[in-house]
Amino acid sequence: MLQSIKKDGQRSLFFSLEDSLNPHHPLYILSHQVDWDMFERAFTPLYCLDNGTPAKPIRLMVGLLILKHVRNLSDESVVEQWAENIYYQYFCGNQEFTPCPPCASSELVHFRKRIGERGIELIFKESIRLNGKDGREEHLSADTTVQEKNITFPTDTKLQHKIIKKCRQIAQKSGIVLRQTYTRTLKKLLLDLRLSRHPKNKNKAVKARRKIKTIAGRLVRELERKLPSTHPFILDLTLFQQVLQQTKQSKNKIYSLHEPQVQCISKGKEQKKYEFGNKVSILYTQNTGVIVGALAFKNQYDGHTLEPALEQYERLLGKQPKTVTADRGYKGSATINHTDVQTPKPFSKKLSQYQQQKKKKSFRRRAAIEPIIGHVKSDHRLSRNYYKGEFGDAINVMLAAAGFNFKRIMNRYKKNIADIFTQILTRFFLIRYRVQWKGAF
Repeated sequence: MLQSIKKDGQRSLFFSLEDSLNPHHPLYILSHQVDWDMFERAFTPLYCLDNGTPAKPIRLMVGLLILKHVRNLSDESVVEQWAENIYYQYFCGNQEFTPCPPCASSELVHFRKRIGERGIELIFKESIRLNGKDGREEHLSADTTVQEKNITFPTDTKLQHKIIKKCRQIAQKSGIVLRQTYTRTLKKLLLDLRLSRHPKNKNKAVKARRKIKTIAGRLVRELERKLPSTHPFILDLTLFQQVLQQTKQSKNKIYSLHEPQVQCISKGKEQKKYEFGNKVSILYTQNTGVIVGALAFKNQYDGHTLEPALEQYERLLGKQPKTVTADRGYKGSATINHTDVQTPKPFSKKLSQYQQQKKKKSFRRRAAIEPIIGHVKSDHRLSRNYYKGEFGDAINVMLAAAGFNFKRIMNRYKKNIADIFTQILTRFFLIRYRVQWKGAF
């Protein structure tokens, strides 16, 4: 249920939040540029009208999501800092300073689930619109990267140890008494694994790994025997069995119990051979520098990610790009839906010298997308995805791209203000020294 709209006609007599702020601050300017009414129209039908506790204002929740990825904050941090930052409050629609958190951090989780992927895509679309003509360039660069999930580096023993813990929890919830919990035994086995790389401890460590796997299998089978036929832990036990049965040559291996959809992706990096998460496709305007496409995949071949990425671009901007320049990992189709796909390869003799130079310049320019991906990872929460499941994979990449675009336009506001001050100072000194120069003669 939505809250009733408050009338802001009667405000404080001596204090106005808007009058106390710097009108040249990027967040102040951005708050007047974002189309908040569009979000109200799109998200209002997702709430019931006359049932339940009144929800938080839509502008507040959308503003918190934007601030989170612009400033690289967690749900808890953005809510905490909102209570301390007067610009955050004005950006989210407050007309008076409020010295307490606007909502619980968990309400951001519920809001993301409520609006879904389409709602997050709407925020991404608004970030492109604010960049104006720069976001409507028809020549794009494409690349893929890995969005790592919030899991530790997986090993068989680590997963089996977690299975033992989970089995104990299931037994406790179901009121089942296990024949043996293996608490002391497991503690000794983990000590044997502590210095497993030492040559003297190698055989002891091998035996300890086998024993841990045996214990995990025993507990899973015991739960299957003692639990009733219709118990709520069927999916959990099936997952445990899959982990215990998988080998080095198995396909679709499980790397995490709480995130079973995680993929092992090899991107050929020297410093990091394998990354555990999902693949992400990024489309970037080649000359102006706006991210106009951000889509999550599992572990598809790079060339197969391009068509869905272009469909998203057409959905967001209502048109098709003329060219997409990519690296050799995208080789395959030369044209996708009237869009030319350019990848480095020996030039045809039919091309003129001008056309060859133009393509070379485009290939060199494509490399600019690499540092952009680095900025999105380090500054806008793409390097580590803390959202749950495949839904979390899909929305995190779009929010990170939207955060980059919002930050870009905020930096543009800063630059424009700096240019204005520079021009004023330049004119002042020119007039002053011109008068002094004329007075010398």
